[in-house]
Amino acid sequence: MIRRQHRLLNRSSRAALPGRLAALVGVVALLAAVLTGTAAGTAAAAPARASASVSASASVSASASASVKAAGPGWICRGTPATPGYVFTMHTNNGCNGAGMWWQTPVKDGIWTCATSPIPSGYVLSMHTPNGCDGFDSWYMRLPVDGLWTCGTSPIPPGYVLTQHAGAGRWDCTNIDAWYMQKVRDGLWTCAGSPIPPGYVNTRHDNTAACSGGIGAWFLQLARPYLWICPYQPVPAGYHTTTFDYRGCNGVGASLLLRN
Repeated sequence: MIRRQHRLLNRSSRAALPGRLAALVGVVALLAAVLTGTAAGTAAAAPARASASVSASASVSASASASVKAAGPGWICRGTPATPGYVFTMHTNNGCNGAGMWWQTPVKDGIWTCATSPIPSGYVLSMHTPNGCDGFDSWYMRLPVDGLWTCGTSPIPPGYVLTQHAGAGRWDCTNIDAWYMQKVRDGLWTCAGSPIPPGYVNTRHDNTAACSGGIGAWFLQLARPYLWICPYQPVPAGYHTTTFDYRGCNGVGASLLLRN
């Protein structure tokens, strides 16, 4: 009897098991749906938040760009960079809470500027005076031409070289050395310190020619094979040097230039 009852109980338990498993599967499915829905909602929200963040960042960046505008002609506080292409032409100690101000204006060919003014690319300084600009020195700024005396602090534009030198107080560069600037060409004596334009080489040296003050001069030529070139200069592209002669270039030595 006991065994029969046990078998009956087992049969009853087995009969109920599919229902329990079905219920368990339903619970698992429900949990999975809930979890999947939550994850999907989170994943969907993340791009939305990222997109909103990017939009906000772009908005701030655009706002910053809009607020940073180049100033036009007028007074700006001392220490403020000049607008590109502008120069300083006047100064006052008043304004900007005592810091002082500069008057900035667009650069042009032939304009007196203050000593602290930027020098836009392509311009040179051809005259100088210790007066002007409310106690600051003044410089005359202009575009370069072939055969122009420039002051010692002037930039040298590409394609130009210095061929003569004058001491301070001459050629309108008051208290400043002056240099004669010419367009580069084959066969010029240039002063020591003059740029060597690409494709040119120094082939002779002279301590007395053209450039006063004992600074020395160098003979500038277009590079070609079999020129003896002086030391302390770049070798042009497509060339190399070979045999060295210590007697060349007035005793400073020279090397033979050959094509690669």
